[in-house]
Amino acid sequence: MSKKLRFDDQVVVVTGAGNGLGRSHALMFAKRGAKVVVNDLGGSKNGAGGGQTAADRVVQEITDMGGIAVANYDSVEFGEKIVQTAIDTYGRIDVVVNNAGILRDKSFPKMSDEDWRLVFLVHMHGAYRVTHAAWPYFREQQYGRVIMTSSAAGIYGNFGQANYGAAKLGLVGFANTLAVEGRKRNIHVNTIAPLAASRLTQGIFPENLFDTLKPELVSPLVLWLCHNACTETGGLFEVGGGFFSKLRWERAKGQVFRIGRSVSPEDVQSRWSQIAGFEESTHPRDITGSMGPVIENVQAGPSKGSNRFIDVDVALSQPLPDYKTTHDERDLSLYALGVGAGTDPMNEQDLRYVYEQHGKGFHALPTYSVAPTVSGMVNHSAETGSMGPGLYFGLERLLHGEQKTEVFYPLPLRGTLTHKSRIVDIFDKGKGALVLFETRSYDEEGLEIARNTMTAFIRGAGGFGGPRGPSGKINEPPNRPPDRVITQKIAPGQALLYRLSGDKNPLHIDPAFAKAFGFDQPILHGLCTYGYAARHIIGAYADGDPRLFRSIQARFAASVWPGETLTTKMWKEEGNTIIFQCYVEERDAVVISNAAVTLYDEIPRRPVLEKGTEQSASEPTVPSAADVFAQIQKYIDANASETQAVGKIFLFQLHDPKSTWTIDLKDGRVLDKGVEQADCTLELSNDNLLGMVAGTADPMKLYMGGQLKIGGDIMASQKLGFLKNIDTPVAGSAAPREATSTTVEELPQREACAPSVFSGLLQTLSTLPPQDAAVIQFVISEPQGAWCVCLGESSTVSEGMRDDADVRVLLRDASLEQLARQASPQDLFQRGLLSIEGNILLAHKLTIFNGIL
Repeated sequence: MSKKLRFDDQVVVVTGAGNGLGRSHALMFAKRGAKVVVNDLGGSKNGAGGGQTAADRVVQEITDMGGIAVANYDSVEFGEKIVQTAIDTYGRIDVVVNNAGILRDKSFPKMSDEDWRLVFLVHMHGAYRVTHAAWPYFREQQYGRVIMTSSAAGIYGNFGQANYGAAKLGLVGFANTLAVEGRKRNIHVNTIAPLAASRLTQGIFPENLFDTLKPELVSPLVLWLCHNACTETGGLFEVGGGFFSKLRWERAKGQVFRIGRSVSPEDVQSRWSQIAGFEESTHPRDITGSMGPVIENVQAGPSKGSNRFIDVDVALSQPLPDYKTTHDERDLSLYALGVGAGTDPMNEQDLRYVYEQHGKGFHALPTYSVAPTVSGMVNHSAETGSMGPGLYFGLERLLHGEQKTEVFYPLPLRGTLTHKSRIVDIFDKGKGALVLFETRSYDEEGLEIARNTMTAFIRGAGGFGGPRGPSGKINEPPNRPPDRVITQKIAPGQALLYRLSGDKNPLHIDPAFAKAFGFDQPILHGLCTYGYAARHIIGAYADGDPRLFRSIQARFAASVWPGETLTTKMWKEEGNTIIFQCYVEERDAVVISNAAVTLYDEIPRRPVLEKGTEQSASEPTVPSAADVFAQIQKYIDANASETQAVGKIFLFQLHDPKSTWTIDLKDGRVLDKGVEQADCTLELSNDNLLGMVAGTADPMKLYMGGQLKIGGDIMASQKLGFLKNIDTPVAGSAAPREATSTTVEELPQREACAPSVFSGLLQTLSTLPPQDAAVIQFVISEPQGAWCVCLGESSTVSEGMRDDADVRVLLRDASLEQLARQASPQDLFQRGLLSIEGNILLAHKLTIFNGIL
């Protein structure tokens, strides 16, 4: 059993302690050793009259049981007199329980000004006067406990109690603010909303319920919240009838409209389910958490546009739902048959895609990876009526424009794949919009196996004012006859077979549906033609081994009808790139254009061994920071125009394990050390860096949760969005850091100027008139140091750290030197050379440094 909680030598003030809850609190405190000031005006429950009997009776009860108590008969509107009784009698005060209250219940039309005024006078003003009188003693002794007494009427509302409910909820806001102000001085403030039998609840609750709501079932919570072992502050608790529970604010996830776009009442109406629904919710703990979505919205920059089909800002900021698919040899065989394999049962290459016991091995066609991604999108659209957050159109508006498939390792022959999707970009094409969907597929060990990017044209969704996107042709065939040509007849029932791999759009099987969309008959899936072409090229240039397939990119130029003849024309370029086009012989029509396949030189090996085999102790399985930054350098080299346009220098200070890196987007380089003039500094763990790159960790959530610290130009950090576009880092892929590499810790230390600056500051302060009281903590780096400046009647400067500082100023020694010469604090702050934590209003005090050197 835990040690009994005692209040020996502590002084407790309980207002309204002559009856009910207040009496119960006072008796229980006294039994636990407290010296109690029993305050009660002795009036009726509506505030009329007064007398000493109620308070005296409770004091007598306490003294009869051997306790210590004194009576006070003042109204709480004279709270200073109540507190003075504690000081005069016992010499201190430790706890205030604001319990006094009255009722003047009337429906709102019948409520008088006096009814409103008197209720607020006792509940709100009274709690203010008593607490305000006790506060200086709490601050001086660095200890205090305060209880506010709210009510369900304030939290939820109750007929006939507009005055009472408003006052009671006002006490919650009062308590929350005092909890923030008192925290650093060990002053805790909490609020209870009791359900208890008292003069104020008699006649409100049914008699059988009233009899069970004993005040003695509320007081235990009050005593715990007021004990010096309790760390709770700023809490709101419902209590009564044996029930104890903490309440918190819950907020719907809501809808964010980006800055710069107009918002109409119709926009609010159309998003009402997100604004007012609690299917997804958050629980802000403080004002910083409350402002999180607004801060994130401002940092995200201007709106990229929207209309009734697409909200570009939402679509680009929220991931599509993850999903899993399971496959085995049967699924792989069915897909291969769906893209034309097995037309000739004697073809040895095709048999390796459809016969699981083939003597030379059974292999998956690499383009199979696109099948589950498309079926996942189709299923999600069918279930929700939408392609994803911010996308308010159905499949009937979507035209598949382009597709790119990258395969990093041979597809497993059976198992479960996890697919993570997002919207890469959205372009405004006038009459329509171009949406780029990306899906990354991971095996059961978390290794990214394949990545598919689909470009979809959304009819009627353009005109939102966004960029048109890149233009120009790619993968154009050279001006010479093709190097290889493969022709294959497509079976009349091919679409019926291919749809069994997941794409069950009725356009490909239902004649009536096809005619409704302007086609004479159901058309072949574009991705079926895509699979035909990939299989042709693997057969022509990879000796039929699909494990050498690296990527395919293609544009769908026209439809194909089952029964037509497909011709794939191929041109071998430098390296392992094959440009190709697909034609339909019967109509001499190009159906796939601007297309290319790339091949590996050798079959890629997995970085982690298969399950059941022994891993070499020296072989890394998780990418390191070096692997990540090596991949970032590759991305910068390949996208120089994009990254150099940012024009910022970012310093990464990592921990667990510790290392320092710089991304210099001015010169387009990555350094394994720190630099002096970084525009933005980011502090985070290696795991969170990997999560940001993989897209599994949201930078804003890391920032709001304190797991990511950003210094300097905070807005510049938004320019790091390209990190989620880099290829997945592979463990051990980076070259080892050279032993001569210089990290920030190894840079030559400059001679510290802080001692002379703060010595000069002390001399300066001695010549100035007395300053407003403030404690300013300076944290200096490069080299490290700490100094505390205490302003007041007699200002002091000392070396070291203090926990009670009103504000912390963080800067480098070199920046302190600039400040001591003549640099403006505002200029240093804007340049990211100085940061402030705490009461930022004290920043103007920093001008006293100017001219010290």
